[in-house]
Amino acid sequence: MSGHSKWHSIKHKKGATDAKRGKLFTKFIKEITVAARTGGGDPDANARLRKAVLDAKAGNMPNDTIDRAVRRGTGGEDGVTYDEITYEGYGPGGVAMLIEAMTDNRNRTVAEIRHTFSKNGGNLAAAGAVAWLFEKKGYIVIDKAARPEEELFDIAIEGGADDVRDDGENFEIITSPENFESVQSAIKSAGIEPQVAEVSMVPQTYVKLEGSSAQTMLRLMEAMEDHDDVQKVYANFDIDEADMAAA
Repeated sequence: MSGHSKWHSIKHKKGATDAKRGKLFTKFIKEITVAARTGGGDPDANARLRKAVLDAKAGNMPNDTIDRAVRRGTGGEDGVTYDEITYEGYGPGGVAMLIEAMTDNRNRTVAEIRHTFSKNGGNLAAAGAVAWLFEKKGYIVIDKAARPEEELFDIAIEGGADDVRDDGENFEIITSPENFESVQSAIKSAGIEPQVAEVSMVPQTYVKLEGSSAQTMLRLMEAMEDHDDVQKVYANFDIDEADMAAA
């Protein structure tokens, strides 16, 4: 349906190379630092920090690195201060994009984001241009082989989910941000390991892409996600699995 679970699945199957893992650790450290700075250093009392720490541990980040990032965020250790910025723009075919970034140099980052757009068939837009097309939701992707749809639907809805969608090879579970943790817990308690589990900006409408436009869009996604200052990229593209797999 959305192309998002397909995109995540392909990245999941490819796995992270050592070079990518280094970039991933940088993103984890930034998120933990900012989460601790804005909500305190206790994961039990700070849902954002709790999620960031769990993601970092799932990515095999050492505990001492996690602890240093928390201390940096709470002022217990010197370090760089990051600003959170959301950029908006368009990809090929008018695809709407939101890019969440953390940076210690706003001027450098906006110039590099603008360049990445223009180099890959897109353009940076003004604030408010596309944000209205997205809604903040809990977003969980489950491989279809994990459970039959009816069983997964019952588990998810009982956990507090809003909807379960069929997206070809996967199921997408949509929740309110408030119910994300309870739904994720219900899924994991049933012995199901999600491919993706995050509070995400979920598109309300989608743009269908094919052929060269689809490939250009996927290159733009890769380039944005590969940027050191970019934490998350959201886009409302819908691309067939054949085009997705050819990326």
